[in-house]
Amino acid sequence: MLSKGDLQEVLQLALAKGGDFADIFIEEKRTSGVGCEADKIERINSGIDAGAGIRVVSGDTTAYAYTNDLTKEGVSEVARVVSSASEGGSKGININLNKISSPVEFEVTSMPDKVNIDDKVNMVNRANKTAREFDSRIKQVSVGVADVIQNVVIANSLGDYVEDQRVRTRFMINTVAADEGVIQTGYNAVGGFVGFELFDEASPEVVASEAAGRAVKMLEAKPAPAGKMQVVMAAEAGGTMVHEACGHGLEADLVQKRLSVYGNKKGEKVASDVITVIDDATIKTKYGFFRFDDEGTPGQKTILIKDGILEDYMYDRLTSMKENRPSSGNGRRESYQDKPIPRMTNTYIAPGKDDPDKIIGHVKNGLLVKKMGGGQVNTTNGDFVFDVAEGYLIKDGDIAGPVRGATLTGNGPEVLQKVDMVGNDLGYTIGTCGKDGQGVPVSDAQPTMHIPEIIVGGTAHGDDGSPQIKRIRRM
Repeated sequence: MLSKGDLQEVLQLALAKGGDFADIFIEEKRTSGVGCEADKIERINSGIDAGAGIRVVSGDTTAYAYTNDLTKEGVSEVARVVSSASEGGSKGININLNKISSPVEFEVTSMPDKVNIDDKVNMVNRANKTAREFDSRIKQVSVGVADVIQNVVIANSLGDYVEDQRVRTRFMINTVAADEGVIQTGYNAVGGFVGFELFDEASPEVVASEAAGRAVKMLEAKPAPAGKMQVVMAAEAGGTMVHEACGHGLEADLVQKRLSVYGNKKGEKVASDVITVIDDATIKTKYGFFRFDDEGTPGQKTILIKDGILEDYMYDRLTSMKENRPSSGNGRRESYQDKPIPRMTNTYIAPGKDDPDKIIGHVKNGLLVKKMGGGQVNTTNGDFVFDVAEGYLIKDGDIAGPVRGATLTGNGPEVLQKVDMVGNDLGYTIGTCGKDGQGVPVSDAQPTMHIPEIIVGGTAHGDDGSPQIKRIRRM
């Protein structure tokens, strides 16, 4: 790794021909994975990727370049390249790097690189065996475990210097059940900013049984009814809706580009009084946790919507500089090959005061959504169509039989305005969020919620064929 003195010289080179701000992101990432399909281990892989990216901001112009050559000479050459995008000559910025400490610390107790590959294979095989033995109608099973250890150094022309290590582990299983021409799937995933202590609370067998059980249950389900009806979103359904139909619209770059339905609405009522939306990178062990974002800003808790009122957006350094305000610590990137952009971390609707069972008991005729599937969202206006992976009819306040093939069609902001009951529970799901060709780990969550009316079933009606349509898939 380059010394602080080397980094200071590189940053000075980056600003040699002008520029208002420069930063460097150095990364070494070690990955490992095991995958099982067709009842056998199909892949075992591991790898190391390392490199550095340098950015120079000059007015409204951003120049970015990266390299795999981590020598001082190699990184300096990249600094000269990005410097040439500026005009006007050096502004005489004096750089003196000072290390920043994180306000949030904890220890990973079982580092993935200390776990024998045979043990990882054994975990995958155990899950595969459990799922296949769950029911004779389980026909296909795919299982995977993946982990990453990412060491980063971040420095910028403001004098900030950060050293950090990120450790994440993820376990996924997908099952397919078939009977008499009907095919249904069951998916489950667990993961977090943790090592293999993840499996102390979520064994491969439990994860597999839940996935297989979901596939078999939906195999026996009746076709879902269609039309407008009351819907209860269970906490275990996860926060797909808040993430996709609301969260992206609260990212500052989309707001500033006038691509968000929430633009210029700070201080306005954008949801019902019982809705509070929070993005919090400081929740330990959650998949979207970090001590520092990818620009060296400490992770933060940001209240986006409070009691229905729009309070704030999610900012990185670039978008915050445009408004002369601090970053909210949401600058994230997939790797050193990508420039940072505003991204969510752990985004959730805060728990309310209602008993989840009483919320269900309130419904005379409706749908209970226990698990969300994939779908699509128009990030410009919030229109969405989501698949329901596991759903049940509610009759006279009781949960009736399961139904399959249900979809939810609506508009994110309009749905948040309608929610009238929010449970005192909270359920998380994990995923890889895609934006601008980059994927980053996130968690989403919501409590049990009652939506008085939403369209169940039916098809999506795009407004104009806009490229802002985003397809969602489970990760």
